[in-house]
Amino acid sequence: MSPETGLLTDHYELTMVQAALREGTADRRCVFEVFTRRLPDGRRYGVVAGTARLVEGIASFAYDEQQLAHLVDRGVVDDQTCRWLADYRFTGDVSGYAEGEVFLPGSPVLTVEGTFAEAVLLETLSLSVLNHDSAVASAAARMANTAGDRTCIEMGSRRTHEEAAVAAARAAYLGGFDSTSNLAAGRRHGVPTTGTAAHSWTLLHEREADAFRAQVEALGVGTTLLVDTYDIAEGIRTAVEVAGPGLGAVRIDSGDLAVLAHQARAQLDALGATGTRIVLSGDLDEYSLAALASAPVDAYGVGTSVVTGSGAPTAGFVYKLVEVDGRAVAKRSEDKSSRGGRKTALRRHRSTGTATEEVIGVQVAPTAREGDRALQVPFIRGGDRLDLPSLAASRDHLLHVLTTLPWQGLALSRGEPAIPTTYEGVQ
Repeated sequence: MSPETGLLTDHYELTMVQAALREGTADRRCVFEVFTRRLPDGRRYGVVAGTARLVEGIASFAYDEQQLAHLVDRGVVDDQTCRWLADYRFTGDVSGYAEGEVFLPGSPVLTVEGTFAEAVLLETLSLSVLNHDSAVASAAARMANTAGDRTCIEMGSRRTHEEAAVAAARAAYLGGFDSTSNLAAGRRHGVPTTGTAAHSWTLLHEREADAFRAQVEALGVGTTLLVDTYDIAEGIRTAVEVAGPGLGAVRIDSGDLAVLAHQARAQLDALGATGTRIVLSGDLDEYSLAALASAPVDAYGVGTSVVTGSGAPTAGFVYKLVEVDGRAVAKRSEDKSSRGGRKTALRRHRSTGTATEEVIGVQVAPTAREGDRALQVPFIRGGDRLDLPSLAASRDHLLHVLTTLPWQGLALSRGEPAIPTTYEGVQ
């Protein structure tokens, strides 16, 4: 997280803290929840991602002398608030859906409990992390599920902010992608990294064969050669001529990819390169992957669509106050209403393991049955971070959860959420 984590918040949150300190309501015990009122258009489920990054951010949320001086000089806070912020450390509790869990409209994805002042400061940080990472993971899960056993490589770093690119690579891996081109994600989060070649490499050389030969000499015959800088058929012929039939892969980045994949496979086989893999890239999304299902493809490189949530760049999460001193409170404005009271959630399953509904108890624990699974787990207790699952474990968890959804809940077509949500304890 940034060394300025305490400033990763909105001006108005400090305004509310200042007013609460002056009024004497800053220490009232409150519960805030993160949820979405609806899924993006055409989506049947969402995937929670970014929890580990958020917990790290909450733990480091603080203000140093320079930051406080900036806030005072700009008139953002008064001296009383400045003194309070100087000692700020979150001391409350945070729980929610584990990374890699599926969420639906109304799911209490995150619950933050603490004093009003210390919890209200975490609104923007919570939403910026969860909205971004969950949007990417949700799109990645749809793509990976559509791709089936074919490899998916995240290649979208150049299509987003440099720091968002690292978070997006992590979220895409959580969502089911196999690797990323982003080296920072490899170092920070342990995401496997991979790369192919650029058109500029071919253009650097006078002949395509010279570029291929130099790449093979440097990286071995298992490398991936980019064959669509000029004529694709000629590029494939040259690639096999230079590397031999043991060439690792060819990548095609433009054109009618379905047609080209069939032509490339036939040509490679005819040249004896039957084990050479075909990698496709170029403005792919879950719908184009579905259209390529019958094409002889081994791997996909996906860029813009995955790092931007494939048309849904935010998960639509909101951060709302639902309880004050044990009393349920709720926003009632039209189209933006919320349910008051702390929520507890579980997922119900048939004896076969197929999920049937999400049950949310409002100020009461939902009645548990055989096969039910509690959805919320603790992340922070009394301000102390708890151990969280590894990224690999969260990725495996998502793979399992997706197998429990009804088949229609995985469809790319528009429809109702994968499973319905019911509430208990609502007056």
